[in-house]
Amino acid sequence: MKRSWHLVLASALVAGAVTPVVAVGSAVAADGDITSAVLANRDVVLTGDAVVRVPRGTHIYTGVISGEGALRVSGTGTLVLAKDSTFTLPRSRQHQRVQVPGGNHPYVVVGSADEPAVTVDAGATLQYGTGGTTGLIGSFPYNTPGYQQNQDNIRVDGTLRLSLTRLFNLGIISGSGLITQPRNMWGTLQICGTNPFSGIFDNGTGVNFASTTCAAELPGARSVVNRGSWIIDTPLNHTVVQRQNFYSHEYGNDVNVHSRPGSKVILTGVYSWSDSGDGAAPSLSDPGLNWRPVAHNLNKRGTNIEGADVQWGDGTTHRIFMPGTAQTVYINLHARRQRSRLTFDYDGPVTLGAPIGGGIYHDTLSAPGAGDVVIAGTRGNDVTFAAAQYYDGSTTVDRNATLRLGSGTAGGDGSLHTGGALDKVIDNGSLVIRNTRTPVSLPAVTGAGSVTQSGAAATTVTSAAYTGATTVTKGSLIVSGTSLRTSSAVALTGSSAVLDLSKARDTTLRRLRVVTGAKILLPRNARELTVGSTTAKVSGTALAIGRARFSVSRAGAHTVLTALPSSAATTPAPSPSRTGRAATSLGASTGAMADTGAMADTSSNVGALWTVTGLAGVVLAGVAAVFAFVRVRSRPRTSPRHAR
Repeated sequence: MKRSWHLVLASALVAGAVTPVVAVGSAVAADGDITSAVLANRDVVLTGDAVVRVPRGTHIYTGVISGEGALRVSGTGTLVLAKDSTFTLPRSRQHQRVQVPGGNHPYVVVGSADEPAVTVDAGATLQYGTGGTTGLIGSFPYNTPGYQQNQDNIRVDGTLRLSLTRLFNLGIISGSGLITQPRNMWGTLQICGTNPFSGIFDNGTGVNFASTTCAAELPGARSVVNRGSWIIDTPLNHTVVQRQNFYSHEYGNDVNVHSRPGSKVILTGVYSWSDSGDGAAPSLSDPGLNWRPVAHNLNKRGTNIEGADVQWGDGTTHRIFMPGTAQTVYINLHARRQRSRLTFDYDGPVTLGAPIGGGIYHDTLSAPGAGDVVIAGTRGNDVTFAAAQYYDGSTTVDRNATLRLGSGTAGGDGSLHTGGALDKVIDNGSLVIRNTRTPVSLPAVTGAGSVTQSGAAATTVTSAAYTGATTVTKGSLIVSGTSLRTSSAVALTGSSAVLDLSKARDTTLRRLRVVTGAKILLPRNARELTVGSTTAKVSGTALAIGRARFSVSRAGAHTVLTALPSSAATTPAPSPSRTGRAATSLGASTGAMADTGAMADTSSNVGALWTVTGLAGVVLAGVAAVFAFVRVRSRPRTSPRHAR
């Protein structure tokens, strides 16, 4: 035994140890530099803080490190741990609190995190495992539900490679290096708690970010390189926010999101392809590569929303989470414990170029999506759907927000799903349709917002109960089986604008503004057009209602009213007849309009003009009276002033 002690001491001195290394049975009790013991595959019992200076190359350690202290891995090589190690910080340095509130729905809260028990210095690589279930450094005293919270926190400024095939936790992660998992390594890293890590995660196969039993935060991590599945979940009634950009490095990787009732997942970054840089420095040479296919579909990536409440953006950015088309991305909404919900919350314009469906992975359109979509009411939130959407659910446009169907350019037409049991639009903001080639039929539209038709392709409304304004700048808005009776105002602002009421339930509008050349189509046998409380008979070749003037013609099954300049009516127009209906509020003006001809308005502007004229007359009369009074007072007096 004495001889063995001398041999170990000599080895330690040769390796540059600063404190003695003592063999205890088959293990070595040590602190300071334990490089020689580790390279010799000796078990080590820490009696304080220790360091392994890993020389160049790969070194597999088949021993176990236990005891109390902290471990630093430095040097230029790779240290591979083949067995689990179980050391902890000394009790005097342990102040971390792990609580499990939640009652029947328990979740883990980690507070006052301990300093790292493991540190990987820049330039060094530490590998957990050799492709099996062992090789992790950790202590697990907390009895946490659903997973084991690691007591041994870790700082990674170099590289940590995870070659494990089990569910495991690294404790609280800090540092600025790289944490990487090999491809097809079917183990899962469980991330919980607030982790001040500012480096990069390279996910080769599977990572759980938060879970039903813990929340998670990575406020400073630079990015996630995704070559597998990054899976996000939440405890009950929690919001989990992930701000990192995701970079795709393999065909078909995805971000899959779950959440519990009352919970939400917010993603504020961009899920992009990376065509350059390794896992430690992902980048995309041309952002346009997210939008067009590349060889072997290498830039194909997706997200599966599994009965979750998910929000893209937090109202402070206008970079969409999933940039791409149906050829480069897929988006699925599924119903699990609950239907899914996807909210867009941006502060500027973004374009969704891919359909939202409900299929399995890449087969997005094999089934309709089971969820609802919300355009959040952040001022400036302007979302374009440049693809045909395929989810059976509601689409809500909040106040101050805009949803555009179609980009207004070739190949960018968009639409909403119709025919599903839950399809509807709740429009409290602005709904704008601007397809260039593909006609659009809208699901039922309600709400206090506006509807604008501004594309060359026609839009059909079959159920309209919204109360905002209706505007047609170009193309045709077809009202079929319903009416615009509830819309506060109708404005035809372009000379090519067409309002087709030939299949409408009735031809009543609350207010109408037109420019020269715009058309209104009525049934061929239509007898009248009603605006507000005024009804004009449709007969002959001309019609006037308010200050609007129309020529009247017949074409096929339609009566065509073509707006004329207000001064162009040369033949007496039929006089409008007053109906017995009570006057309806005419609503507010639809705002500034691009006008290629004279604008006629059937609202109460004429009355307003008389009001202004009368007011001017009163003012002039008052001025004249004052002038006369001054002249009388300025004449010479001919009689003495009377005293009181």
